[in-house]
Amino acid sequence: MSGKMRILTGIVVIAIVAVVSGVWIIRGPGPLDFAGGPKVALADYRAGKPTGVPAKLEKASLVERGEYLAKAADCMVCHTKPGEKDYSGGLGFKLPFGTLYSTNITPDKDTGIGNWTDAELKRFLVSGVRPNGTRVAPIMPTAFYTVLTARDLDALAAYLRSVPAVRHETPPPEYRSAPKPETPIYAGKQANEAELSDRLARGRYLLTIAHCLECHTPDGPSVVHDFAGASGKGGRTFKGPWGESVSANITADIAAGIGGWSDDEIKRAIAQGIARDGHKLKPPMAYAAYASMTAQDLDAIVAFLRTLPPRN
Repeated sequence: MSGKMRILTGIVVIAIVAVVSGVWIIRGPGPLDFAGGPKVALADYRAGKPTGVPAKLEKASLVERGEYLAKAADCMVCHTKPGEKDYSGGLGFKLPFGTLYSTNITPDKDTGIGNWTDAELKRFLVSGVRPNGTRVAPIMPTAFYTVLTARDLDALAAYLRSVPAVRHETPPPEYRSAPKPETPIYAGKQANEAELSDRLARGRYLLTIAHCLECHTPDGPSVVHDFAGASGKGGRTFKGPWGESVSANITADIAAGIGGWSDDEIKRAIAQGIARDGHKLKPPMAYAAYASMTAQDLDAIVAFLRTLPPRN
C-alpha cells in the first residue's frame, strides 16, 4: 500500500471513529446512567423545599403558593365582611372591652395596603405594626405568624398584592373600656425550613399559622404558646372553648376530646365542617378555608393533633 493510500485510509478510519463517538455521546448512555432511576433535565431541577405549601406547589408561582398559605392561615374569613368583597375588611369582633374591626388588606392605595412596601407588609403580618408605626387591634393573631419562613412570607405578600383592589374604609375600633394587657400569645421564632419535610413538624407549622390555639383554648389570646403547641397556662391548651366560643376540645382525651375519633373523621371535620356525629360545625370554625388543603397536609395536621396530651 502506497503512502498516500495509507494516509487516506487513516483519515477515513479517524472520520468513522469520530462519527461513531459523536453518535455515542449524543444518543448513548449518559455519564450517570450507572445510577439508574428517572432522569431530570438540569434546567428542570428544583431543590425539594416547598416550605409551608405541599410538594406539588414547589414549582408554582409565588402567588399560587401564597394563595394556598392564605387559605391555610384563614385570612379571608376574618378579613371579609359578609356581603363585601374578599379581603376588604370591616368584619366586627365583639369583645368584653369593645368591638374591633378587621383591616382592608387588598392593594387599594387609599384604604388598603397598596402603598405599603413588601417589607412593611411582611412586618405587619408578623408584628401587627403598620407602616406609620401604629399597632393593629389586638384581635389580629400576628404572633402566630412569627413562625412563617422567609419564603412563605414572600409568597403571602405576593398573593395579597394580586387580589383585586377594593376601596373600602373600615370602621375604627370602638372601645368601651381599656383592654387588659395580654400575655404574648407566642414567644417563638421563625420555623426552620429544613425541618418542615417532617410530617409532625409540618403539621405543627400549619396548625400554628391557622392559629387554632386561639379559639381552642380557654385562655384565648392571653395564652402562652410555644412552637410545640402543647404548653400554656395551667396545661389547658387545645381543650376549648374560649369565652362564649363553641370551639371544641381537640386534645386526645377520649371522652371530651377527639381521642376516639378516626383520622378520617378528624379530617372531615377540618375540611368539611362535619363532626363525628354528623352535625355541621358552627362558626367561627372556618372549614371552608381548609377545604383546599391537600390530603398530605391534612394528614400532617392530624398526626400532630395526635401528639397533644389528653386534657379534660
